[in-house]
Amino acid sequence: MIEFSHVSKVYKGVKALDDVSFTVGAGSVTGFLGPNGAGKSTAMRILVGLSRPTSGSATVLGRPYTELDCPGSQVGTLLDAGAQHPGRTGREILTLGVMMLGLPVSRVDEVLDLVGLTGRESRRTVGGYSLGMRQRLGIGHALLGRPKALILDEPANGLDPQGIQWMRELLRGFSGSGCSVLLSSHLLHEVEQVADHVVMIGRGRVLIQGTVDELRRGRSLEQTFLELTANADRSTA
Repeated sequence: MIEFSHVSKVYKGVKALDDVSFTVGAGSVTGFLGPNGAGKSTAMRILVGLSRPTSGSATVLGRPYTELDCPGSQVGTLLDAGAQHPGRTGREILTLGVMMLGLPVSRVDEVLDLVGLTGRESRRTVGGYSLGMRQRLGIGHALLGRPKALILDEPANGLDPQGIQWMRELLRGFSGSGCSVLLSSHLLHEVEQVADHVVMIGRGRVLIQGTVDELRRGRSLEQTFLELTANADRSTA
């Protein structure tokens, strides 16, 4: 469903990604982990066509994102919850989204209910939203088209414990319906709770990948992460 095949990316002589390969299967959640500057955001930007790889390829549903028919209806993305117009209301942002996707306006209320934003909250301008509310709105926007794949960069930032539990259940339900989820997060314990597979990256290279149980080997995912990334630098990503 999601595949990176030998992807490398060079910025001004600096290799941000170096021969990255992994897949996210249908019906699974893959945690994409690495220290700041490891290359996670660069990889996700390449996956959704916002940046071009220097070599290799990244595909969603078997094709490059930009070659999909109406990609927004097939792939849900959240790369930056703060990249929302602060002067528009949450409802306006979702309404514009359904108009662009050719969906019925009734989908707005369905999504607001799904992400737990009340009618009153949806009528407030996004500039007055907390980070957690922005995350809920961003996730809602990603779900408008009932996508077959989700690509989420740090979606739990700003969520309170109830919000994290809600997101955990949402992602489990989404993958349980046969869809694919690629999830980047610094919350290692949370990834451990929701992910089936984990890919750890450092210095632009895949350090290790496998199921959560394979990577833990009797210890926490955090311990594995800290050991593998102890010497990873913070190259631009």
